[in-house]
Amino acid sequence: MVSASREMAVYCFDTLVAHYNSEHVPPPAFEEGQHPLFVTWKKAVNGAEPYLRGCIGTLEAHCIIRGFRDYALTSALRDHRFPPIQAKELPYLECTIGKHGLIIEFADPHYNMRLSATYLPEVAAQEGWTKIETIDSLMRKAGFNGAITESLRKRLHVTRYQSTLYTMHYSDYASYVKTIRGAAPAINGAKPNY
Repeated sequence: MVSASREMAVYCFDTLVAHYNSEHVPPPAFEEGQHPLFVTWKKAVNGAEPYLRGCIGTLEAHCIIRGFRDYALTSALRDHRFPPIQAKELPYLECTIGKHGLIIEFADPHYNMRLSATYLPEVAAQEGWTKIETIDSLMRKAGFNGAITESLRKRLHVTRYQSTLYTMHYSDYASYVKTIRGAAPAINGAKPNY
């Protein structure tokens, strides 16, 4: 089994930095493979507890190089629960990458459409959510905007998986990049904060 690693988190940060700088993403320092994956961005300011800014994942096996590139951007810019992460926020971010997690699947009773969403199993504990709050949050993440009832919750199909995680703060990323590439990353529209 391949575990989440520092190099995967570096690649997610590289992807976001390249996006803001309109550059190509440097090649990753990990091997290609087919795995489920997640990318979570949290923001910590002035030593406060980090709070969620975006989290997207899939339990379907994907080529992880493209998968981490796509999900790093999607979770940062297109998680509809949050405004897109701005370049100036990067120095305050931490990236958690993971494999496997929790998925719900259900039919939207109003539009007869299949919806699904995933979280790493650790998300609920980290956010302090109850089981109901976790399920309700997953339903919103899936795009369901209607009333959440107990009857609807009982019709969910829930699958749980084990995961591996790796978390890296931007300052650790900047130090790593400086050591490996000879210079800390520069971000258009952001002040260095390391």
